[in-house]
Amino acid sequence: MASEEERTISAALASRVGPDAGSDGISQTVVDLWTQIDDALTPIIGTRGVAALHGRSLFLTVRAFPWIAGRQDGVQVAMDLESLRLAIASQSAPDALLGASALFEAFNDLLASMVGTALTQRLLRTVWDTPFSGQPAQDRQT
Repeated sequence: MASEEERTISAALASRVGPDAGSDGISQTVVDLWTQIDDALTPIIGTRGVAALHGRSLFLTVRAFPWIAGRQDGVQVAMDLESLRLAIASQSAPDALLGASALFEAFNDLLASMVGTALTQRLLRTVWDTPFSGQPAQDRQT
């Protein structure tokens, strides 16, 4: 059974990409979210700290989603978001969404294991609570 955090992450990602998004749209949304995570955490744990957590998350996620690994050469000093974007874009939309959700969930779990669930939620609240920023629905004129 999925935890509340996992459901929140999956729901936030699904709402941001929208129901008709293809792999390219999903991959760009994922990069945007990782950029927001980087912005939120870099002042606290540094670029290398964020990259280390991201790399460990990739390592854990690759068991279920081997395609998500991309290019992993040595210790990362920054996240390689372009390789991640390309890996996600090369998948079907459902697989891309599942893999990206699993990666975010692994990252969230790692961070929570280090600083606790409450602090993790506070640190990443701006990432996961930001409403969908897609096109607004059009009002029907009657």
